[in-house]
Amino acid sequence: MGILNVTPDSFSDGGDYFGVASALRCAERMVEEGADLLDIGGESTRPGATPVSAREEIARVVPVIEALAPRVPVPISIDTSKPEVMRAAVSVGAGMINDVRALRRPGALEAAVAAGVPVCLMHMQGEPGTMQEAPTYHEVVSEIRDFLRRRIEVCIDAGMAPNCIIVDPGFGFGKTLAHNLALLAGLGELCSLGPPVLVGLSRKSMIGTLTGRPVAERLAGGLAAAVLAVERGARLVRVHDVAATVDALQVAWAVHDLGPPER
Repeated sequence: MGILNVTPDSFSDGGDYFGVASALRCAERMVEEGADLLDIGGESTRPGATPVSAREEIARVVPVIEALAPRVPVPISIDTSKPEVMRAAVSVGAGMINDVRALRRPGALEAAVAAGVPVCLMHMQGEPGTMQEAPTYHEVVSEIRDFLRRRIEVCIDAGMAPNCIIVDPGFGFGKTLAHNLALLAGLGELCSLGPPVLVGLSRKSMIGTLTGRPVAERLAGGLAAAVLAVERGARLVRVHDVAATVDALQVAWAVHDLGPPER
């Protein structure tokens, strides 16, 4: 999953693709490099991020999705928690919803069910503005597993098809370094829930803490994390550096005789 943030303030690429023309160039490049789907977001969810209105988010993402949908042969995901943005994005070509709040905002569950597209449910402790102040768990892997199980049940009870559900443990979203490492080591426990597991580790602060590298120099650490995640059962990896990640995973698949997942 290639990341395309059409925001001025995302932690890694904020402002880089803040405009339709530059966003299209980036998206088409990622597809050429091997992205199987594209995740487009119009609101930063980095620690300390400032919220934006639904109207502003729609203004950022809808022109990009509308222009991109007929030009690329891969699905487009909308990275949002707002039901208004979900509806607007799907109406112009988005084929997936990626929600860091796991459809817990008022109206989000109903909008996702009505859209009839696959949905990724992510775990986040707290809100982006404060989530990294003092995250606490008794047992991080089992608590996140139980949270995701409950959200899966809620979605199915609301009418969502089970095969439309993806889950994401939310690396870096209300977690310390120790929590993130425990999640990566115990990823198989989350895979046992049934739905495909998506992970987002690319350029995250945990990579910076472990390596001492700034955001722009975290590729090697991110590739290692992606390979470890796939070896532990992750089926989707959300990344900024598509070509390098594809190469790393091709090697991992060959060694383990896994073969790439079906598109």
